[in-house]
Amino acid sequence: MSEPAFWKQLLKKYKHAWVFLYSFIYIPWFFYLEGRTSIRYHVIHSALDDHIPFVEYFIVPYLLWFLLIASVILYFFFTDKDLFYRLTGFLFVGMTLFLIICTIFPNAVNLRPDVFPRDNVFTSVVRHLYQADTSTNVLPSIHVFNSLGVCIATRHSQALRKKPIISFGIYLLSFLIILSTMFLKQHSVIDVVAAIGMACIIYPFVYVTQEKKAVSLSQQPT
Repeated sequence: MSEPAFWKQLLKKYKHAWVFLYSFIYIPWFFYLEGRTSIRYHVIHSALDDHIPFVEYFIVPYLLWFLLIASVILYFFFTDKDLFYRLTGFLFVGMTLFLIICTIFPNAVNLRPDVFPRDNVFTSVVRHLYQADTSTNVLPSIHVFNSLGVCIATRHSQALRKKPIISFGIYLLSFLIILSTMFLKQHSVIDVVAAIGMACIIYPFVYVTQEKKAVSLSQQPT
């Protein structure tokens, strides 16, 4: 096969990569929100937040979130175009709603400890996280929402159902990530509940409705 033909075939096979253009919408918008100054933020707080201790060890699953989301998206990108579209559709709709909410309802948390209860390598990493990431734009939690998104896609994957160890690993890590948002004082319980609620609202439109359409089309006489 000639080189031009190879690249043409490759582009045709992975033409669904156009979906990644969404990053040119999300990233500039998000950094605009992060860089806003002189605006009034609504502080998100729940009484339950005061009973959740700071646990620096949760920095490990919190940072593994980036690897988890990228790995699952790329897995479906290369193996299941239909689930890739559903997963990214689910994620991008929720992420867009998050941007809209934070634009019209600037929000923040004031939960981070002034002094860490312990001094170790984990608190050192958390300290760097706090410096790099503001405590604004937290409602709903994208860490939580996207973790739920990859769990849902995993549950709908026939291939991953045959790989229970991998599926369990995704579910377990996602659960720890959700906990980490609260134990690292990055998010309020309210942020977590809001993310779960948003996932419940978006799920039927992306998965249930589309699956019903697919079943209906398959039952039509040829």
